[in-house]
Amino acid sequence: MAGLDAFAEIVQASASLAPYTHLKLGGPAEYLAQPRSREELAAVVGQCFAQRLPLRVLGSGCNLLVRDEGVKGLVLRLNDPFFAKVEVHGKEVTAGAGAAVSALISESVRHGLGGLEMLVGIKGTVGGALRCNAGDRGGDIGQFVRRVEVLDLRGKVQVRERDELRFGPHKSNLDDPVLLTATFGLDNDDPGVLVKRMRRAWIHRKAHQPLSFQAANRIFQDPPGFTAAALIDQAGLARTQVGGAEVSDRDPNAIVVHPGATARDVLRLIDMVRSRVQEQFKIELALEITIW
Repeated sequence: MAGLDAFAEIVQASASLAPYTHLKLGGPAEYLAQPRSREELAAVVGQCFAQRLPLRVLGSGCNLLVRDEGVKGLVLRLNDPFFAKVEVHGKEVTAGAGAAVSALISESVRHGLGGLEMLVGIKGTVGGALRCNAGDRGGDIGQFVRRVEVLDLRGKVQVRERDELRFGPHKSNLDDPVLLTATFGLDNDDPGVLVKRMRRAWIHRKAHQPLSFQAANRIFQDPPGFTAAALIDQAGLARTQVGGAEVSDRDPNAIVVHPGATARDVLRLIDMVRSRVQEQFKIELALEITIW
């Protein structure tokens, strides 16, 4: 497309997205951009706005299913190390949106700053974790956020202060086109104690996840007063399979994909599970996974 030709070094047409998602499924992006600096990022975002080209941001792809047909418009990946810096200043930690949540936790604990260690084992990038307010009953990432730098549709930097931000279960009001950095306010704590907490949280989380060699995704949010996994299990759906997609017997709220699976298999299995739970318990399961 005219206008994007100027970004030939960082923009690829008809680029497969499957390699960048945890499930390794799905079709191509019309355009895939992987900028190396804020300047390149702002220019690409501004060009999308000028040409009315749909814009999406792809993080680690750990909570994403791309349809087999692919995605129209431009997909951004902030995978350059420039967007993954983690810096500590006193009791504040600033992380790029492209940084792994694990890197944010490790750097915080290394400096004796506590709070985020309960998120250990949560996959993905800081940007993705902020948008969906990653966490569980032990706490969430949103409670520690002080401010977030974002890019607006014209590629201009804006700062969202704490009083502008709203975090709820599996959601936030961070609907800006691109998140750049987030600053977290933490408390001093003994690094040894923090490491012990991390280990306990890690053991608990891993015990309830599909096996590490399986490509799997958590699918549904827990409805009030219930867990999605228990409802799915009680509906007798563990190990139910559609094509190459299967409900995990280790965590019934996760779908495991086998070789040869398609995104359509996963979508059909999701519909089947939702329907069966609705029929048996009159509860409608809301998606936690994002579908493009």
